[in-house]
Amino acid sequence: MTVLTAPTAPLAPAVPPVAGPSCTLQRSGSLWQLGIEAQELTTAIGQLAQQLEADDEDARSQALAELEAALLAEEGNKQALAGKADATCWVIEHLRGQAAYRQQQAKRLTELSRSDAGRADALEESLVLVLTRLQPAATRFSFPNHELRSTRSTSVAIENETLLDPEWLAVKTTFQADKAAIKAALKAGQEITGAQLISRRSWRIC
Repeated sequence: MTVLTAPTAPLAPAVPPVAGPSCTLQRSGSLWQLGIEAQELTTAIGQLAQQLEADDEDARSQALAELEAALLAEEGNKQALAGKADATCWVIEHLRGQAAYRQQQAKRLTELSRSDAGRADALEESLVLVLTRLQPAATRFSFPNHELRSTRSTSVAIENETLLDPEWLAVKTTFQADKAAIKAALKAGQEITGAQLISRRSWRIC
């Protein structure tokens, strides 16, 4: 039995890729890396611009093609960098908002804790008052699940320090730099050992 097979069409020749301007700098997506690549692109564009002054026509054409690619890459880098920076600003604002919220919550919890502690102290004072009235000489009270004990301590109450003789006073000496006066003197050109003016630039997300 003869099997007929359809003739196979000749394979079409492979189409060579179209050559065009390209840039070897690839954006990784990292904010820090995008900033570094932006500097590299700026340097590369400056170098390619200088090559446009070459006497060789082929060299100028090659430099022009690479310059166009670098300019396109720089535009894409700027857009990516702006987008990444904008997203980073959003994260910063979110974290600061969250920090402010948690600070408010911490303040509220601190106030609640202080209130609870105050109520506990008041209840304890009331309990001790009632029990000691019933048993003035007692130093310990036992209950089914708890025990209330007392301890004796001695402290000194100062009614008025100005009435005390110097022998009963402890002298404490503290020193603190007068930054306002030092700043004014340094701005006026005076040299002060151990101090210097430091200029800082602060940034704020709007």
